[in-house]
Amino acid sequence: MAMKLVKKTAEYSIYKRGDDRYAVKGADKQPVNGEDKVRILVEEGLIKAALPAEPEPEVAEAAEETAAEETAAEETAAEETAAEETAAEETTAEETTAEETTAEETAAEETAVEETAAEEAEEDK
Repeated sequence: MAMKLVKKTAEYSIYKRGDDRYAVKGADKQPVNGEDKVRILVEEGLIKAALPAEPEPEVAEAAEETAAEETAAEETAAEETAAEETAAEETTAEETTAEETTAEETAAEETAVEETAAEEAEEDK
């Protein structure tokens, strides 16, 4: 499979392979592949292919709007989560305060009962 030189420029060389396909080598003698190869061959008129279209301005604007809406939705969700966490912390703090108050009341009642019992014991003597 001999390759025949079809065109040579300062940037690349185009070869036609034995199987009637093309090979493109860059100025550094390394193969050029993918979209770059297709672009070069289309520009030279050797193949006909649909190049990847540039995104239309309307599509780009719609994508930006969608991204902005998603960002806004994420921020709203984050704010709601923060509000829920704050509410949960406040509830926990209130429960803790209520538990502490109940514990203090229980301790005070126990102390009062003990004092009453001690006074009654002294009176009985």
